[in-house]
Amino acid sequence: MPRVAIYNINGDQVGEIDLKDEVFGVPVHQQALHDAVTMQLAGRRRGTHDTKTRAEVSGGGRKPWRQKGTGRARHGSIRSPIWRGGGIVFGPHPRDYSFRIPRKVRRLAMKSALSSKVDNGSIIVLDELTINVPKTKEMVKILQNLKVDKKALVVTAEKAEAVFKSARNIPGIKPLSVPGLNVYDLLAHNTLVITKDAVTKVEEVFA
Repeated sequence: MPRVAIYNINGDQVGEIDLKDEVFGVPVHQQALHDAVTMQLAGRRRGTHDTKTRAEVSGGGRKPWRQKGTGRARHGSIRSPIWRGGGIVFGPHPRDYSFRIPRKVRRLAMKSALSSKVDNGSIIVLDELTINVPKTKEMVKILQNLKVDKKALVVTAEKAEAVFKSARNIPGIKPLSVPGLNVYDLLAHNTLVITKDAVTKVEEVFA
């Protein structure tokens, strides 16, 4: 059972917490992580790209020259794909790129991402994270106290408006609540800063 330190917002260690093996101590499954990230990024694609076929480009209603007797190749339309300005044969058209992977694989990917943070020592558990009034300077000070100097994911149990507003303008810092926690953001950020209540909630959901 992994055991990590608990810190307060001043950066002082105030205790320790035992993390559940079935959530924070599973072997990292690379394929599940790859599938989950691919699914998430595919779902973000807008898929609005479109090219015109020979039926959609303008012009080309008249045969450019007669069939025989000119010495040139026979053509029926200047909007043929072999002409400059003609239609596109196998170009992209609007489509939905999203797909789903099995629920068990999604859960395994989330557990693998959380376990990788523990394995790398990249998880910081806070006893609580409360900010009364949104103030970016206050959040910057808290992160400095925790020695967070790179990209970090700040996770709370519920959406705390003051915390979110204080953190969202800091470069490299992304605030999330537990319902919004996802594999891509866990892997894209170097450090996971999570409150003790959020750890409990994550374990309730994924254990």
